Amino acid sequence: MPGVLLAQANSPAKAASDDSPSRWDIFLGYSYLAPTGTVTTTNPAGAPISGTYKAVNEGAIGSGAYFFNRYVGLQAEVGEHKNGPNDGFQTVGGGLIVRFPAEGMTPFVHALVDTAQINGPIFEPNRWGIALTAGGGLDYDTPWLNHHLAIRLFQADYEFMHAVWGPGPYGGRANINAARLSGGLVFHLGSLAPPPPVTVSCVATPASVYAGDPVTLTATAEGLDPKAHAIYIWSGTGVTGSDTTAKVDTSSLMPGESTATCTVKEGRPGKEGLKPWETASGTATITVKPFEPPTVSCSASPSTLNPGDTATVTATGVSPQNRSLTYSYSASAGTVTGNGPTATYNSAGAPTGESTVTCNVSDDKGHSASSTAMVSVAAPPPPPGPTPEQTRLEARLALHSVFFPTAQPRAEHPDGGLVESQQAILTTLAADFKSYLAIKPDADLTLTGHADPRGSADYNLALSDRRVNRAKQFLVEQGVPEANIETRGVGEEQDLSADQVKALVEENPELSDADKTKMLRRLNVIVLAQNRRVDVSLNATGQQSEQIYPFNAADSETLLNEKAPRPAKKAAGKKK
Repeated sequence: MPGVLLAQANSPAKAASDDSPSRWDIFLGYSYLAPTGTVTTTNPAGAPISGTYKAVNEGAIGSGAYFFNRYVGLQAEVGEHKNGPNDGFQTVGGGLIVRFPAEGMTPFVHALVDTAQINGPIFEPNRWGIALTAGGGLDYDTPWLNHHLAIRLFQADYEFMHAVWGPGPYGGRANINAARLSGGLVFHLGSLAPPPPVTVSCVATPASVYAGDPVTLTATAEGLDPKAHAIYIWSGTGVTGSDTTAKVDTSSLMPGESTATCTVKEGRPGKEGLKPWETASGTATITVKPFEPPTVSCSASPSTLNPGDTATVTATGVSPQNRSLTYSYSASAGTVTGNGPTATYNSAGAPTGESTVTCNVSDDKGHSASSTAMVSVAAPPPPPGPTPEQTRLEARLALHSVFFPTAQPRAEHPDGGLVESQQAILTTLAADFKSYLAIKPDADLTLTGHADPRGSADYNLALSDRRVNRAKQFLVEQGVPEANIETRGVGEEQDLSADQVKALVEENPELSDADKTKMLRRLNVIVLAQNRRVDVSLNATGQQSEQIYPFNAADSETLLNEKAPRPAKKAAGKKK
């Protein structure tokens, strides 16, 4: 009896490696089918006929399996077996497959429900029936060749096929039991390995700062799905940002460590129900260093100065926070000018000895520091001593007051009033002073004019001015530079008293005791004459003129005469 081709069960898919089994397994291969069973039908006369079917069929088999997880999946299978040009079996079905991935090998079992078509002359037309397949096999992985390829060493199945056809000629049924052995290639597609978890790391730049310095945070996420949407969320004191970078305002942070947190959230906007959002978090540590105030050192060069000399002051300020520094200076004596790292100290006006220069620096946060440098101001060199010629001239330069007659010189004759004895005194003074100027060009003579108390204060003041001007005029006529003569009239303000004049008379070396007694009898007259004078002083030595009255001069009586002609007194006072 021709062989009847019965349905073949679906073949199991090959598992991927232990680390990452495949999602899909596609099997293509050669199959050997050995059916046997009982066929019951009728002859043309309608009499029942019963027989045994046994044949060998060869063909091809193919299956595809989709795995839900590492072990369990659904499988669809198609088989085609032939025994001659007209006899054979076709099977189409599906069912459950279970695999057991191991190192290099994947055993499996499956159970399928099929539909089977039996072909052959007695089954005209070809009949479809139900079939059941159960079996298993072993796949060998070929990572050395291709990790997507495996060899199915064998697949061994048991199949039961049942076909029934209706009344009439040749109606009947068939129950076929078949053993099927297959082998071939398995193609692995897809992977069941879970996607790598989403991770995120966070870095602070710089990681160590002072309060107020800026910090940048950078987040780096790994394992993101390029088709999904990623959201970055930053948290922490002073942290602001909404992308892969954020800024930290450290002005409010206390010294110590502060933590900033970055969270990345991955999902599909509007489709959270289809794909749950995945999140990952990372942290970065920011160290806020305790504030350190600026420091400064100060030096002066040279450190020893002569009066009026200057020194360069150098201040070296350092801010640990690298903040800008403002410089200022002060000194206990002398002056300092400058507002940068260098300044100038001027010792003018500073006393002899040490002076303190203070250097100050301050930053923009109000913190400051100071340092000092000492500057020593040397004593001024002693003035050069007088030369021998200067000493000789100063000893020879005998200054004598110059005396005027009563009411002389008059306003209408300002160039009069000098008697011969007083002209001689001024002539000697002019000669000595001109020689002295050759040694000390800055020497000056000061002429101070006086008047006796008779007359008004205004009259006496004007009279004393005329007397010093007349004396100055005479000296200039003798060659004394006018610029080296100073004059001032004091009127009667500094008149000598009777006691002072009496003492001068008693100390006069030009008078004998008898003369002194005689003169003192006229003390009132002498007091008036003694105050009609011009005193002379030498500024270079502080030497004052001797107020010795010229009693022995030939014209002394003219000088003593209190009744010398003078204009009548007006409202301003009497002339004298």
